[in-house]
Amino acid sequence: MRNLSELIVLIRGGGEVGSAVAHRLHRCHFRVCITELASPLAVHRGTCFSEAVYDITKTVEGVAAERTTPSLRQIYRIWQNGNIPIVVDPELSVKPLIRPDVLVNAMMLKGETSTRITDAPLVIGIGTGFRAGGDVHLVVESNNSHNLGRVIEEGESEEDTGIPLEVGGAAKERVIWAPDTGVFTTKKSIGDSVTADEVVGGLDDLPLKTKISGIVRGILRNEVRVSVNAKLVEIDPINDSSICFAIRDKMRAIAGGVLEAIMLGLNVGG
Repeated sequence: MRNLSELIVLIRGGGEVGSAVAHRLHRCHFRVCITELASPLAVHRGTCFSEAVYDITKTVEGVAAERTTPSLRQIYRIWQNGNIPIVVDPELSVKPLIRPDVLVNAMMLKGETSTRITDAPLVIGIGTGFRAGGDVHLVVESNNSHNLGRVIEEGESEEDTGIPLEVGGAAKERVIWAPDTGVFTTKKSIGDSVTADEVVGGLDDLPLKTKISGIVRGILRNEVRVSVNAKLVEIDPINDSSICFAIRDKMRAIAGGVLEAIMLGLNVGG
């Protein structure tokens, strides 16, 4: 039996899902390291450790992530300080350095990835694009159904519906997607109040309007290049801006599923 504090977990992706997983595992005393792209495009930036790529540090519900280089010395320094290291490292050059016990793919690409079952003693995929017993050992369900957070030991997760979470009776109308490729610009910030038909940003010269009133739950950074169908803005029809900086219940369920998968897949003890 090994202590949880001895286990190293490498998480690919510091977006909303990966950050919730990192937060849960860090609080359970795992040594967690996150890898990210050089220019991550997180929408729910209030709860995304990927923001540390731009701002050096990012704190989510009392847990801090710190950007560093793929250096074993620097990563251990951050662990010793009680924080989560995040490395710009899409090629996973850090993997042979830290030799993770567990690799979690939380990139949410919803398609084929480069993750392989041989990447670590335990490899976990979240959502569609993975097959338990094939390219990963275990899959955690991410679809908005009664199976959310379930650990799948054989086969694949449910197909992604493409329908956003319903909040206050609103679902698809909460989200603005990119109608084309281009540069997204905005003067809005997370937590801002908006009204229906208000311009909240633009894609090149095209103004982007909300369909409902509420608060800006998530929004991309200003002046970022996006591809067609990229999520740009998410509005919640409520008036409590504090929720923008709290991990959502769906993400907590997925994080719990990953924790269960680790306990199931490895012989560990507290």
